[in-house]
Amino acid sequence: MSVTIKAAFQWNGDGDLLRAKNLETGGRVQTAIDNAVISYCMPYCPWETGTLARSPFAASPPGGGQVIYATPYARYLYYGEVMGPNIPVFEDDTGTPTRFFSPPGQEKHLTGRALTFRTDSNPLAGAFWFERMKADHMQDILEEARNVANGK
Repeated sequence: MSVTIKAAFQWNGDGDLLRAKNLETGGRVQTAIDNAVISYCMPYCPWETGTLARSPFAASPPGGGQVIYATPYARYLYYGEVMGPNIPVFEDDTGTPTRFFSPPGQEKHLTGRALTFRTDSNPLAGAFWFERMKADHMQDILEEARNVANGK
């Protein structure tokens, strides 16, 4: 015979318990988690000038629980797929396009063509950098959060 007990708890306190462990919204633990995620993502993030990889330091509110990559090309690089429509631009007589552009006002869409990432600056650079970082460093981030919660 088994018994299943379902219970819901509602905390109506003033937040003293959460504050005691620095777990409140915007608190030290969330700030530590956010900073760890940004730092651990750096080697996984595409890097040409470093603007994309460093953008969360300025764009993400400390302790907000969100890491924001604030560049116009972040989504495109995150998914690692060429977005279109792409119209080739020929600037010489070689017959090879020198660049591409998308007309203004047209919604961009994924084309199914994978991007190729340079790995000379960041050997781990590539698409889905958060998921790949998380697979490698989740325990490290949790340990940092535990240490902050325990006052270490």
